[in-house]
Amino acid sequence: MSEQMSDRSRLRGDCSRCFGLCCVALPFTASADFAVSKPAGTPCRNLGGDHRCGIHAELRQRGFPGCTVYDCFGAGQRVSQVTFGGQDWRTGSAQQARRMFDAFPVVRQLHELLWYLTAALDLPAARPVHGELRALLGTVEALALGTPDELAALDVAAHRREADVLLLRASELARAGIRGRRKDRRGADLMGARLRGADLRGVSLRGAYLIAADLTGADLRDTDLIGADLRDADLTDADLTGAFFLTQPQADAARGSAGTRLPESVTRPVHWAAAAR
Repeated sequence: MSEQMSDRSRLRGDCSRCFGLCCVALPFTASADFAVSKPAGTPCRNLGGDHRCGIHAELRQRGFPGCTVYDCFGAGQRVSQVTFGGQDWRTGSAQQARRMFDAFPVVRQLHELLWYLTAALDLPAARPVHGELRALLGTVEALALGTPDELAALDVAAHRREADVLLLRASELARAGIRGRRKDRRGADLMGARLRGADLRGVSLRGAYLIAADLTGADLRDTDLIGADLRDADLTDADLTGAFFLTQPQADAARGSAGTRLPESVTRPVHWAAAAR
């Protein structure tokens, strides 16, 4: 696997190389996450002429917490600089802008897959499936380099299903060496659950609903968190060392503290420190 393909840093959004695509291409509805509604293809009222958010430092205070937990996984700069060769949607034709807005969510899904596949390759115990993971990683990388027309015709769901099989196998291999009998809590409804201090090490929480769950001081080491909904979950002093497939958006959506231990691939959310003050 090439250094380019194994580097997860390129799978993070770089707004300085993007034309504000997430602020234009995607729709949002007035709710607890967004102060106003906006249809797809219409620029957010807070987007400036320089493609930067005019209230970025105050998004939570101004009613846009949904924006703070979004990550395009680097799709924005890929579509802006590679797929469309640096052509700004503001200066091109309306048709070209529409094609760019249509390509963005497709590439975003592909980049998310690249992130998960790369993360699985970081699991030494998953070595038996590393060959298949590398092969699929190369396939998805090639798909993300497609033309706008190729991206529009792509069946992303089929590739996600193929990836899910491998990611599940990688998780099972990685958790197999953890002592004790571990429950499979995939898709479990744990909204608001009282899990303070719970021993969840090695548990599969794939797709589990942990909205507003109390995980204070919980042991989440080597836990599979792919797709788990952690919105407003309390991770104060919880240990997520080595948690599998935990993404930055998941951490950003949760609450935590200086004592929360995170995988190296995840940056401690700024608002955690602000909440502590």
